[in-house]
Amino acid sequence: MRPSGRAPDQLRTIILEPGFSKHAEGSCLARFGDTHVLCTASVEERVPPFLRNTGKGWVTAEYGMLPRSTHSRTDREAAKGKQSGRTHEIQRLIGRSMRAVTDLVAMGEMQVKIDCDVLQADGGTRTASITGAYVALHLAFQKLVGMGKLAAVPLVDQVAAISCGLYEGVAVADLDYAEDSTAQADANFVLTGAGGIVEVQGTAEDRPFSRDQFSALMALAEKGVAELVAHQKKALGLA
Repeated sequence: MRPSGRAPDQLRTIILEPGFSKHAEGSCLARFGDTHVLCTASVEERVPPFLRNTGKGWVTAEYGMLPRSTHSRTDREAAKGKQSGRTHEIQRLIGRSMRAVTDLVAMGEMQVKIDCDVLQADGGTRTASITGAYVALHLAFQKLVGMGKLAAVPLVDQVAAISCGLYEGVAVADLDYAEDSTAQADANFVLTGAGGIVEVQGTAEDRPFSRDQFSALMALAEKGVAELVAHQKKALGLA
């Protein structure tokens, strides 16, 4: 039995609230159970120096956790003077995930910066960030189309992410903190709506896990991402 009482393939309550932020071109409050992440997309009419005069755009991301998003307060990274390795790794993952489904040529020489701020953490903050970031990015592109700055939304597919792991020897989907902190193995899967693999991060926390166990985790991830994609479509009014 999972601590939450969920079935092995059952996700937490998923709520994707579009347009949560008044000022951002695109925004989404992603709630995966008690994990809440505010994702905003900001458009800039310029690109990084390495893309100037190439006709290509860019999508990048920043990630951060509020001081009391966890059980005890943590200092802001700005106060420490540098970001942690974990923060760098997660924000690069979010950026890669968004670019994997974006036609950078079609968006032209502009940049979209995604900010994912964790308001409350209960496991799976990176997967909630990626899932919500896609909604924010899509909304930002829709706004640019409405303004006549883009002919069409330059997204070739959807992208979402989910964590899966081995809890007491059983493969389960969408780990919360109680499971993630004691799992024998855990993995983050970033998949597209069409089922393409963008990235898989898997780690054995106890003993190595088998190929069959990994296949079970992958099957759960595919089912879970299909559900998340449906939530994204509903949030965007595309369902």
